[in-house]
Amino acid sequence: MPELLSPAGNFEKLKAALLYGADAVYLAGTRFGMRSAADNFTNDELYEASEYVHARGKKIYLTLNTMPHGYEYPALREFLEYIKDARIDACIVADMGVMSLIKETIPDMEIHISTQASIVSPASAKAYASLGAKRLVLARELTLDEIKAIKASLPRDIELEAFIHGSMCVSYSGRCMLSHSLTGRDANRGACAQPCRWEYDIREIKRPDQPYPIEENELGTFIMSSKDMCTVSIIPQLIEAGIDSFKIEGRMKSAYYAAVVTNAYRMAIDSYLRAPSDYKFDERLMRELESVSHREYCTGFYLDDPMENPQMSTINGYIREKAYFATALNPDELCVPAALALENENGRLYPFIQRNKIKLDDSAEIISPSKIGKPFKVTELYAESGEPIESAPHPSQKFFVRVPFDVLEGDIIRSGE
Repeated sequence: MPELLSPAGNFEKLKAALLYGADAVYLAGTRFGMRSAADNFTNDELYEASEYVHARGKKIYLTLNTMPHGYEYPALREFLEYIKDARIDACIVADMGVMSLIKETIPDMEIHISTQASIVSPASAKAYASLGAKRLVLARELTLDEIKAIKASLPRDIELEAFIHGSMCVSYSGRCMLSHSLTGRDANRGACAQPCRWEYDIREIKRPDQPYPIEENELGTFIMSSKDMCTVSIIPQLIEAGIDSFKIEGRMKSAYYAAVVTNAYRMAIDSYLRAPSDYKFDERLMRELESVSHREYCTGFYLDDPMENPQMSTINGYIREKAYFATALNPDELCVPAALALENENGRLYPFIQRNKIKLDDSAEIISPSKIGKPFKVTELYAESGEPIESAPHPSQKFFVRVPFDVLEGDIIRSGE
């Protein structure tokens, strides 16, 4: 069974990923991770996160995959000394100096080589394995046949990890200097400004006031903006290629994203493993993944040569996700008032905490672990006090809503059709 590895940009996202089926999560401290704009975890929060993850029988991986400059190494050493007793299961690294310092300060730490290392060949894979790496996070630009060849070249105890969902980069495995050149924000140190998503034009040197757009279609110019990867429809091929860990990109995305994407892939993987010979892709899973914020989807380069099909976006910006209304609370945290506790023809009242405004007559859906979204109509809303309300407009407002089926803590209400 391949591991399902989900992003944890903060504690809320970590909890959502685990509840909705992740076998492991990856996260970063406040420095040295490739997503510096995510909330990330303080040193003390890393200990708390590790305890939370391990209490549920899952694994936690720490990203240390930037390329630090020499003056940053004293701070990196101090950080490693602080977290060496946090029971982190592995560190994800891209820089040989970082790998060496981890081995010096935490000798028994498992090492995973980041996709930033651009592993695209058996020779490269074997070289990293010989240096003590336990897992190799492959470059996104590999085909399934190339992954099979790499797997066949390695000892059985060396694992392969590959991205199965999320943003792709126009540069090879994200190794880009464009952001640093244009804005001073170094992509290789976690601060990418994503200038590949900007629109560009060309100017003739003697006519600087006459820009010429570089147009691909009637919507605009997107010569460097990649599509997003979505491989839920080819899960059998990915498993059969020998990939040990399926990685979801998105530490800067919402908790709703972490929950829904993890849930969809969990269902697809489990469905295939239950009966491989009878497996049929459930098209409803694609609808789930289309409910989260994303660019145009593609299957990455697993089935396509990057030189023949670079998977460039034709639409500028994101296809927006459904509204994430609220998350179900534990009934012990917010008890239904006795006068409202009885069930009626529209179901029972359940407690929720608001994430976006929800109001009476909204079409909504409930998302639960290992289940497709179930539609219902918002017919009754009540404040914490039990007073009827027409909407719950305030951030983190606690309220009750009547739902016509069972709801458990952690279930999500989102907008419906």
